[in-house]
Amino acid sequence: MPTYLSKPGLYSLLESGFTALTDLQGELGEPQWTVPTCLPGWNVRDAVAHVAATEAMLAGDPAPEADVSHLDHMKNPIAVNNEIWVESLRSLTTDALQEYFRDVTTRRLAALEVMTQEEFDAPSWTPAGPDETYGRFMRIRHYDTFMHEHDIRAALGLPDRSPEPEVASSLDEVATGLGYIVGRRAAMPDGSRVRIELTGPAARTFLVAVDGRAAVVEELDGPPTVDLTLSSMLFLRLTGGRRDGVERADEVVMGGDGDLARRLVENLAFTI
Repeated sequence: MPTYLSKPGLYSLLESGFTALTDLQGELGEPQWTVPTCLPGWNVRDAVAHVAATEAMLAGDPAPEADVSHLDHMKNPIAVNNEIWVESLRSLTTDALQEYFRDVTTRRLAALEVMTQEEFDAPSWTPAGPDETYGRFMRIRHYDTFMHEHDIRAALGLPDRSPEPEVASSLDEVATGLGYIVGRRAAMPDGSRVRIELTGPAARTFLVAVDGRAAVVEELDGPPTVDLTLSSMLFLRLTGGRRDGVERADEVVMGGDGDLARRLVENLAFTI
């Protein structure tokens, strides 16, 4: 079923995300741009380039040409396309990359500002599937921007930036994959009941029941088979498959069946 989202709300989230990443770039010294992130083959400047490149693509800029045959970590055509864009921007100086980022995100925000709610509700292809809305695509864009900002922060040992509206929207996006995470990735057995308690910004509780297939539910019909408690920001890192999240997995408080709880924690990743 298509996801309908508020255009003003998504515009505000994207504006905040782009502004935060622009400000963060302005704080970096030259050596910090080449620090590796948790993402295969990408350093800090590559993460910035990726966000800018995706927005350039959405702005209708012509696709670049670049040789990525030397890379072997891409798992699908989207990843290959991402690498082509990033590779094409590696010749830019950091100053030029920052200018490119500001130009592209300014153009994108201007285009989004004049869109109507009806245009946001219109059918659209998205990375999550073809039968969605343009608004859902923009929520995914905010989620991606927010995650890459924190890839940079994690790489440089900087504190999280965790305003509640941005964390909440990112969690809403992850929540769409909870059935897949619990039922497929972690393969929780039939009859399992899962409770995931998130603390900190945008605190909430996710409940998942496995009855033939796993699905998010309003309440459980019995005690949880698996009970996890962790911060919302750590949950985003773990579900995003980020290495820094995996390294902090011991911060998750596990209850219920210990073996199943550990299996779930080790298989929370559904995107990277």
